[in-house]
Amino acid sequence: MKITLKGDVIKEFQSGLTAYDIAKEISGGLARAACAARINGKVCDLRTTITEDCSLDILTFDDEDGKKAFRHTASHILAQAVKRLFPATKLAIGPAIENGFYYDFDVEKPFSPEDIAKIEAEMKKIVKEGIALEQYELSPAEAIEYLKGIGEDYKVELCEEHAGKNEPISFYKQGDFTDLCAGPHLMNTSSIKAVKLTNCTGAYWRGDAKGKQLCRVYGTAFPKASELEEYLKQVEEAKSRDHNKIGRELEYFTTVDYIGQGLPILLPKGAKTIQTLQRWVEDEEYKRGGLLTKTPFMAKRDLYKISGHWDHYRDGMFILGDPDDETKECFALRPMTCPFQYQVFLNRQRSYRDLPMRLVETSTLFRNEDSGEMHGLIRVRQFTISEGHYILTPEQLEEEFKGCLELAKYFLETVGMLEDCTFRFSQWDPENPKNKYEGTKEQWETAQATMKKILDNLGVNYTIGIDEAAFYGPKLDIQYKNVFGKEDTIVTIQIDMLLAEKFGMEYVDVDGTKKNPYIIHRTSLGCYERTLAYLLEKYAGALPLWMSPEQVRILPITDRAKEYGEAISAKLEQLGIRTSVDNRSEKIGWKIRQAQLEKVPYFFIVGDKEVEDNTVALRSRKEGDLGASPLDEVINRIVMENATKSR
Repeated sequence: MKITLKGDVIKEFQSGLTAYDIAKEISGGLARAACAARINGKVCDLRTTITEDCSLDILTFDDEDGKKAFRHTASHILAQAVKRLFPATKLAIGPAIENGFYYDFDVEKPFSPEDIAKIEAEMKKIVKEGIALEQYELSPAEAIEYLKGIGEDYKVELCEEHAGKNEPISFYKQGDFTDLCAGPHLMNTSSIKAVKLTNCTGAYWRGDAKGKQLCRVYGTAFPKASELEEYLKQVEEAKSRDHNKIGRELEYFTTVDYIGQGLPILLPKGAKTIQTLQRWVEDEEYKRGGLLTKTPFMAKRDLYKISGHWDHYRDGMFILGDPDDETKECFALRPMTCPFQYQVFLNRQRSYRDLPMRLVETSTLFRNEDSGEMHGLIRVRQFTISEGHYILTPEQLEEEFKGCLELAKYFLETVGMLEDCTFRFSQWDPENPKNKYEGTKEQWETAQATMKKILDNLGVNYTIGIDEAAFYGPKLDIQYKNVFGKEDTIVTIQIDMLLAEKFGMEYVDVDGTKKNPYIIHRTSLGCYERTLAYLLEKYAGALPLWMSPEQVRILPITDRAKEYGEAISAKLEQLGIRTSVDNRSEKIGWKIRQAQLEKVPYFFIVGDKEVEDNTVALRSRKEGDLGASPLDEVINRIVMENATKSR
């Protein structure tokens, strides 16, 4: 058979070889490094037998799919170690994830740090044993019978869901341990040269807060100990940049137990930075045709029933009243602004001349996030967002979408985040078991085809996310990762061809007929709290001058210089520079250290000589001691840097 390898190299091999056999024939080193295979574009186990011409890539740890197979095998080693040490444990699921893996266990009590240390030691023993992994298949009935026999209830549930397909179910055996798994996996355990368990938390079975709470053990694994060591160093660096640590130390925000989880208090510094960003965004949106609205924070359930949020998003809403008692009024805090802003369009009859109508709002929203999902300012229950809904004709869709994308990219580029963003084309899943989506298959195919054409025309380099769409339409999600590698959506632009009809939104077209408009749901800088978190992490708390809550601190050395410092401060404030004067009776060295610790961009040291010469001794957070400079020259420098939003 003819096998097309990387680089379009074609080689002949005997039919019936496995992907691993072919890797060995190519090179012993390749076989030792192999983690999985890609056959005709599909990721497969190395044990897969090949009988006909095909393309074949041997995947190593350097390939993303190879890395997943490697770490998925590590998760099985974790499960085997747990079953050896705690035989009564029931197994849930154990996938590879970015930067590592986890496994969920049903245990009588959560694992202690001492338990985790024992489990990790047992994993290393299993690696040294070099146990071969063997794949085999059972029919659904046989698989269910086997799993019931060994008391693996969670695996039984998974098999029962699969039983209707009447397809063989895959298992992997490694020594005394067998697990339900589709693979792919490594050939044996000895390839996992470096493994580390990193965390132990609670997790609900299948992410359902009403389900059983399990014990989730996280870990990571590498082919070399040096790679693991380097990764752990990066994790420590990430911890030092974690906005949860920096934001509290620098007094940007705090949380209070008796106020509630996911309800952070923005302290003056955090509030000032968000106010600065918000005013900038609102001004820029106005320049680009945005019409500012101000809508209620809550509405009766009737509004959400029209929009579909009541059916598709009710579990994520804060509801005031009995949601099931139709005889009494029931309200809910808004999770989105769209159904409120539609009322602006509906206020009177509209024509094509009114479109596009670019409605924008700085919206405070409320979402009932699961407690396990919340993290600092990144995922909270109350947040403020730069939201907008553009109501337009079908002919205006591409140009307006382009404008939304350009606006988002401008904001992200200015704050310094665009270079680290990725783009995801989020699509529906017609097989979604929870019936998450409104509309027909034809409507979704039309919306997604339209969006694909727009994205391709704009040259957007995107990945595809199946089952990530909004319930009413596909979207472009701009993704960003925190310092720990966890990815969240920071900006979204959505195409909606459904909700206008539900609300009876119509415009009179050129030909006199009434038509439903299209709607773009978009954010421009996204959630301000989340953006602040990412900025604190990116700049390790040293925010660029223009968004720093305190831009200049003046440090008088003598009593005579205090009046001079106050006069400088007043002048800077008139020019829009946020300034303070440290008149505390402390030594200048202490004042300088405080300004450095608090990440103030510039500080002026002024004494009697500076008063006489009308100068300041300038220090920069970036450049250090810049010496004495004329006051007007220094002020011009700072005003210019602030105006240009320099980073």
